Amino acid sequence: MDFQCSNAGVWREALSTYSARIVSVNKPQLVSLDDFYCNQLPALFRQRNPNPYIIKSELSMLLQWKLTRGKWRPRLLDFVSSLEEDLVKSASQKAFQSMPDISKAISELTVLKGVGPATASAILAAYAPDVAPFMSDEAMAAALGNSKDYTLKQYLVFADKLQNKARMENVPRYELSLDGDSFTPSDVERALWSAAVGTKLLDSVPDLEPKMNTNRNSKRKRKQ
Repeated sequence: MDFQCSNAGVWREALSTYSARIVSVNKPQLVSLDDFYCNQLPALFRQRNPNPYIIKSELSMLLQWKLTRGKWRPRLLDFVSSLEEDLVKSASQKAFQSMPDISKAISELTVLKGVGPATASAILAAYAPDVAPFMSDEAMAAALGNSKDYTLKQYLVFADKLQNKARMENVPRYELSLDGDSFTPSDVERALWSAAVGTKLLDSVPDLEPKMNTNRNSKRKRKQ
């Protein structure tokens, strides 16, 4: 999907296929993990207002979601499992209180072993999807090219691009989905991820036409 696209219908279509793409990648537990990340975790944050935080078991599930939807790096789970519960709670409280200063919030979270800028962005995206998008491989590639620079500096560039894209669409969300909220940077990330996965699925379908032609040519040769 072209990141420069300004056609609301294209973004609407990409975003609307997100849930189906989650199912289509056929990874164990991804559907339930995505429901936890997109629905249950934000609700838990709201219940903990005015001083929301994340606990270690939730951070572990969030990391499982991130690794299952992307690339599996089990060592990160080992790091998170060794964290102290109080440290996870205090770091996340400080990060959420720092918002909308994304740079400060990311820095507060990356004191946790196993939590880099990408994982920190996933935590912030669950808390404030209207400000901080998740730093997924697919969205990074679409917005910045095939960058593998998962640093705070690069995340700030990435977040700015997705924030601007969300504002540039400048269309009510009812034109993009089914509820009335504004189009968010996190919606942009999900649309880009969904489009990238859709492309991969199409590319994985074998092209039978060349084989059919080859078979026809072989038959003609045998007849000669």
